[in-house]
Amino acid sequence: MLTAQPRPTSLISGAVKHQVLAGKSCWFRPRVSGRRAVVRAVISSGDSKAAGVGTADKKTVGASSSSSSGGVNVRAVITIRKKMKERLTDKIEDQWESIINGIGRGILIQLISEAIDPGTNSGKSVESFVRGWLPKVSNSPYVVEYGVDLLVPRDFGQPGAIVVTNFHDKEFFLMEIVVHGFSNGPIFFRADTWIHSRKDNPESRIVFKNQACLPSQTPPGIKDLRDEDLVSLRGSGEGERELHERVYDYDIYNDLGNPDKGGGGDLVRPVLGTEERPYPRRCRTGRPPTISDPNTETRIEKPNPVYVPRDETFEEIKQRTFSAGRLRALFHNLIPLMVATLASSDVPFTNFSDIDKLYNDGVVLEEQDQKETKRQQVVANVLNQIFNLGDKLLKYDVPAIIRSDRFAWLRDNEFARQALAGVNPVNIELLKELPITSKLDPAIYGPPESAITRELIAKELNGVSVEEAIKQKKLFILDYHDMLLPFIEKMNALPDRKAYASRTIFYYADTGLLRPIVIELSLPPTPSSPRNKRIFTHGHDATTHWIWKLAKAHVCSNDAGVHQLVNHWLKTHASMEPYIIATHRQLSSMHPVYKLLHPHMRYTMEINALARQNLISGGGVIEVCFSPGKYAMEISSAAYKSLWRFDMEALPADLLRRGMGVEDPTVPGGVKLVIEDYPYAADGLLIWSAIKELVESYVEHYYYEPDSISLDVELQAWWNEIKNEGHYDKRNETWWPNLKTQDDLSGILSTMIWTASSQHAAINFGQYPFGGYPPNRPTLMRKLIPREGDSEYVKFLQNPEYTFLTSLPTQLQATKVMAVQDTLSTHSADEEYLNQLHQIQRPSFNDPEVQKLFEIFSVQLEEIERIINQRNKNIQLKNRSGAGVPPYELLLPSSPPGVTGRGIPNSISI
Repeated sequence: MLTAQPRPTSLISGAVKHQVLAGKSCWFRPRVSGRRAVVRAVISSGDSKAAGVGTADKKTVGASSSSSSGGVNVRAVITIRKKMKERLTDKIEDQWESIINGIGRGILIQLISEAIDPGTNSGKSVESFVRGWLPKVSNSPYVVEYGVDLLVPRDFGQPGAIVVTNFHDKEFFLMEIVVHGFSNGPIFFRADTWIHSRKDNPESRIVFKNQACLPSQTPPGIKDLRDEDLVSLRGSGEGERELHERVYDYDIYNDLGNPDKGGGGDLVRPVLGTEERPYPRRCRTGRPPTISDPNTETRIEKPNPVYVPRDETFEEIKQRTFSAGRLRALFHNLIPLMVATLASSDVPFTNFSDIDKLYNDGVVLEEQDQKETKRQQVVANVLNQIFNLGDKLLKYDVPAIIRSDRFAWLRDNEFARQALAGVNPVNIELLKELPITSKLDPAIYGPPESAITRELIAKELNGVSVEEAIKQKKLFILDYHDMLLPFIEKMNALPDRKAYASRTIFYYADTGLLRPIVIELSLPPTPSSPRNKRIFTHGHDATTHWIWKLAKAHVCSNDAGVHQLVNHWLKTHASMEPYIIATHRQLSSMHPVYKLLHPHMRYTMEINALARQNLISGGGVIEVCFSPGKYAMEISSAAYKSLWRFDMEALPADLLRRGMGVEDPTVPGGVKLVIEDYPYAADGLLIWSAIKELVESYVEHYYYEPDSISLDVELQAWWNEIKNEGHYDKRNETWWPNLKTQDDLSGILSTMIWTASSQHAAINFGQYPFGGYPPNRPTLMRKLIPREGDSEYVKFLQNPEYTFLTSLPTQLQATKVMAVQDTLSTHSADEEYLNQLHQIQRPSFNDPEVQKLFEIFSVQLEEIERIINQRNKNIQLKNRSGAGVPPYELLLPSSPPGVTGRGIPNSISI
């Protein structure tokens, strides 16, 4: 017996709505069962029928109504979000689907009990097709509900899962199913998943009740369904993945190059994820190898999509919002148009007014072939909606770094301030001893001692001894020497690329200001110059001043490259992807750890796939616009090999490793900062402490029994897979944390959540505010610093401004990277922020104690936001306040849409 009456509804969370209607909440905290039954769920098709007659505890089964036949009438409300279709053919297909649903042959649901049917040794089940006709178009035409009536036996027990089979030719998006009629109120099955067509895959989909439980607590009727669902997510590891699939598997980075394209092997790139070039794993796509190189996977060129599991792709709503549309428009339309306009006459900036024109006048984008006029008009309409782009005029917003003080970037204290409060505040370290020495092979890279001597430093300390400065923790270093020197010779052989490996020494004065005092720029040794190092100090005369400015620009260029390739891409995007893959492969969606991590995995795999296609690929924006060029990802791999450690990715551990803090259990995060006015660290420790407190309480709530962590088979498999497959090249390292205790698990989860949310926010959303003015943060340098006796030196003396500006990226390079930075710094309108977790997680849990934990976390973040705002008004904190100094807002939890320089999304979604 079944009826179906679909009706339109709003996009409001169904769980919240049904709880309000029911007037009560559903709370079930499972305990460990002493007996584990081996069951097999039977999934069949057909008309409405009841299956599995057996015994059950009637005290847990009751229903609000019953039929004369002795069964119980229940109603399953199915909420489906329809695609936002515009084409006529799509609308016709939509009507056809409505007809199929109307006659009851479109969607089959099977309600599975937590109780075992002794006759089948599987969960009791009843099933029915959805029937009914869609209503007329309403104010909310994209979301509909179907009410399906089912008759279940009185001894059915509590439903624990629903199996969904899609007989339509196309997929549909299932938001949730709510079952009414059981005595303890509505039972929620949150889905938020694409249900593939049986035509594409004959397997049905399993949706579990909103009930977090450990594997050992799984009700016997759905135990096998829990296992089967994980098996389907892992796939076979063979064949090419189809876009409708949701298979999670690992592969190496063998998709960055395209040896079949271009002459002379210009797009050949080495494979990352080998013993020589280690790297985290990415999502496997199974594409065939290239013709030229069997070790390289064929590429999917833009704008065609790269496979990621179906539920990891941008939702259609996001695709139509500001951020996603902006990203695709950038790569597929704007950059090609910019190249067409500027490539034939790509010239350097020759005076500062050339740069000012980017914000005041804009760049006029020229017409191309007249045959493309119509297509260009369509492109222009799209770009106008998402960029500050008028009639073929690309105009940039004034970046924050020069908005209040256009000359701030020239000052030494601003150069130093950005090492603590800029977009890359994670590389500065305490200088603990002299001499500074390299760990590189001296037979290849020359004597290990730095040219920065004790005597050079002493001259810059205004009477303070070097020993006293080191003892008082007043000296700091930004050291890119060992990371970059092995690549400098190759980088400098690229056209219009000239770089050094840099070291910069800073002194923290009693005034509370950090200032640079010595810069060392190194080139690889040559027979005539075995110590090919140059030393620069700020000086006071005009010539020294300009030379010092050029030296700082080279340091900034190094910093920009390391920021993008190591701290941003490697340590957040690339490192998170294996955690996400392992979470889906090894943790059931019922698992409390899966539920905790789920908001922090949103869209990351999709944005990483887009980056591999457009940003970090051979010939991509990073190679074109940053100093390392085609060696960019090799540098990233080298950094992974020598620097990356999971146990050092937690903020307190990183600060202690760099000497920027000392242990102190009385302060947030257990770390007292060496420089109190270190905005990234000071604000970050508040956020870290709140995350850690939430996670500790959450872990304690679920793992309350002794050895429950060690005995959790899914959790142990998850952690082992992260270490041994996701980060395969690091599998033998001894620093991996154990996973035995509550503290172990809390530390691991806190690190992952910090990385996905706060760490990524701190180093991503300031890219345009700081990098949008090329002289402040050049992404590459095109000239070495002239020496006396060189022909370039004479030109430098005659026109130092020209020498400085022509050393920076060209106008095309600068405008391309500015467009990318602007896009990557943008919050979309549908962004989900850390301070919204209590709302986002509410539909996932029927446990009021867990909901309370997230509410407490939200209150803490509100207080942290208030504290940060107060700090930004404190005139004693000179790194975040003062005349023309932009406040440090990158770790403010909330943000409106756009380029705001603030806000912490839950996940790496851009």
